[in-house]
Amino acid sequence: MKMDAAQRASLRRSQVYVYLVSIVAAVGGFLFGYDLSIVSGAVIFLRKEFNLTPNEVGFAVSSAVIGCLLGPFIVGGGLSDWLGRKKVLLVTAVIFGVSALGTAIPRNMTEFNFFRILGGVGVGVASVISPMYISEIAPARLRGRLVTVNQLAIVTGSLASIIVSYFLSFSESWRWMFASECIPVLLLLAGLAFVPESPRWLVEKNRHSKALGILTRIDGAANAEQEMQEITASLQEGSGTFSELFQPGMRMALLIAVVLAVLQQFTGVSPLLFYTPIIFQKAGFERASDAILQSIIVNVWNLACTVIAFWLVDRLGRRALLITGCSGMALGLSLMGVFFHYDVKGFSIVLVMFLCVGSYVISLAPLAWLIMSEIFPTRIRGRAMAIASFALWMAAFIGAQSFPPLLSYVEGSFGTAAGVFWIYAAVCVFAVVFGWLMVPETKGKSLEEIGRSWLLPQKPR
Repeated sequence: MKMDAAQRASLRRSQVYVYLVSIVAAVGGFLFGYDLSIVSGAVIFLRKEFNLTPNEVGFAVSSAVIGCLLGPFIVGGGLSDWLGRKKVLLVTAVIFGVSALGTAIPRNMTEFNFFRILGGVGVGVASVISPMYISEIAPARLRGRLVTVNQLAIVTGSLASIIVSYFLSFSESWRWMFASECIPVLLLLAGLAFVPESPRWLVEKNRHSKALGILTRIDGAANAEQEMQEITASLQEGSGTFSELFQPGMRMALLIAVVLAVLQQFTGVSPLLFYTPIIFQKAGFERASDAILQSIIVNVWNLACTVIAFWLVDRLGRRALLITGCSGMALGLSLMGVFFHYDVKGFSIVLVMFLCVGSYVISLAPLAWLIMSEIFPTRIRGRAMAIASFALWMAAFIGAQSFPPLLSYVEGSFGTAAGVFWIYAAVCVFAVVFGWLMVPETKGKSLEEIGRSWLLPQKPR
């Protein structure tokens, strides 16, 4: 149906509004990326100041992930259903602020790791609540892009942290690296004063008129009425308990979410990003500032590829991007292994990192979060995302903790780190096969339509 000028203007205003709301929520994603990545630039100086062993380096980097494991169950255990998505984002901002100050002033590694774990709780909560909030507030036609805004924020946070680390590396001011996180914390606290609650949560709490008003502002009156009917019908279909996740149909959705979550971490690019400066030192960039500078280049590329993913996800669809990206990762990690095997140094390593990171960022990096935020019915979404997110952070902890000793073992046994990259390449091949055989296409479908589809005899495609 053709729209007149007034309807087009109204649609533009709605889109601007929902983008602005999503950007505020995505500051939680920015803090997610900033908090996890700031240690990448600081770890060189932490290792030097506290005389850390490889295992202690691994724990310093991965200790935040222990907190990440707790965060999803804070959300899935009922906090987001009790307080609402917006208030949980507020709690998350406070956690990030306390962690930032604590990691900036530790007297020993015990204190440092405690506050890193606390920050990890914030990351774990944000990793669930930010994409959940955005997916629940976004119109179906924009949901892929808007949830990808959260991934864009994560990548931007990572880039910002490594830039801050670079400029502070000349004075070895690693404490200020962590303290700098307080700035985006204040921005999130300010922004949350202007965003609405999730309309789906409001319907769940029988606040229908307020939910309808928000949906109308987001997507127009006609679409709002239809969506209200779908949300209400979806909430009447079940009680939303953990046991419902293990019923026929939902088991498949949970399996897909958990496997994608684990693959996001076990395909190797995520640990590579944690240890990029150390890898570049091994590749010939021995000065800390030079290694961090190469990391900035990789993170700029990371950001550029996330913008590409933002543009593609609602055009090509989730499944095509997943298969293409995992194939590129398998190729890139294989080449990384070849380069380390033949002792290739310098900018060639940066170029191969471009292929690995770019392929990851258009596929598993955003799609694991996007798919797990949209494939479950509203009544069990928080619980389902808690389980999938727990699996993701457990995989992240194992990956980050094991990378330094694995690298040390492979180098000590074979004289080269090549085998590590070839192991990760094999996991990427499995991810391609899994995406091809198991992952449904959810592009353009409402959350309620996707949720109902798991109860049909055939797996949704």
